[in-house]
Amino acid sequence: MKKRFLGKSGIEVSELSFGTVSLGVPYGIGISGKNEMISETDAIDLLRSALDQGINFFDTARGYGCSEERIGKAFKGRRDDAVICTKCTNLYKDKKCLPADNRLETIIETSIQESLSALQTDYVDVYMVHNADLNILNNQTIMEIFSEYRKKGIARAIGVSTYSVEETRTAIESGVWDVVQLAYNLMDQRHSELFSLAEQNGVGIVVRSVLFKGILTDRGRNLHPALKLVEQHRASYSELFNEKITTLSDLATKFVLSQKEVSSVLVGIDKHEYLEHALSVADGTYLDEKTLKAARNLAYPDPNSLDLPMWEKNGWLT
Repeated sequence: MKKRFLGKSGIEVSELSFGTVSLGVPYGIGISGKNEMISETDAIDLLRSALDQGINFFDTARGYGCSEERIGKAFKGRRDDAVICTKCTNLYKDKKCLPADNRLETIIETSIQESLSALQTDYVDVYMVHNADLNILNNQTIMEIFSEYRKKGIARAIGVSTYSVEETRTAIESGVWDVVQLAYNLMDQRHSELFSLAEQNGVGIVVRSVLFKGILTDRGRNLHPALKLVEQHRASYSELFNEKITTLSDLATKFVLSQKEVSSVLVGIDKHEYLEHALSVADGTYLDEKTLKAARNLAYPDPNSLDLPMWEKNGWLT
């Protein structure tokens, strides 16, 4: 497994990062309850196997159920071998406004202490604000608190996870954050316009939603009728298959790994077969220029309509 630097942080991470949301909460197409989740024993074994095979970057969050606890148990005694990214709890007391500064400090401090306890460590490699909107990104108190954690060594680097291009641009241009985690994939390529800016500013890019919550895999066949146009566009990617790339999930993963500005690609893994397959795809050989250009030209024509939260709410992804 090749490694890339996480911006100017000095941290080297594997090209693939292990997304652990499905280890802690029910997640993904067809997963509706805890009884369908991986067991703790199997999750710990899977995490250790990934580390043994070269994946050193693991992504979790306070909001991912028991994910942090499982990581803590898996890497007890091997902490220095793993690069762990976790995210603060939700900072909104409601959906409209942030709490007062003193309350923010309490929420964030409680969250980091709970994370450290669950992870069985006294530091995290990357500490992020989860779902950072413009209110969060422009909040001086939040920036100061996270910067202080970096200064004290509680976090080696700090970052934010964003959704919109505007949010990502604000984070990069702030000069505060070392890492931005963002959604980018074959369908939704809007964030690519900021890749060069991130590189110029030394900000590491971690990409999530590479498989578009399973739509860019075999599980994405026979989508809900409301997603007919998405399914039709999904089929267009087959023209890029060749003797080495024969599945949509492989193409989707190699497409993002082909972007030189990307530090690491998050892949959700909850089975050994998924781990082995992900390792075989991240083999250091990615798309040639012709195929890469063709893939970029096949972005979904109306990316603003790609609304996963709404689709989930409407039951279109079950």
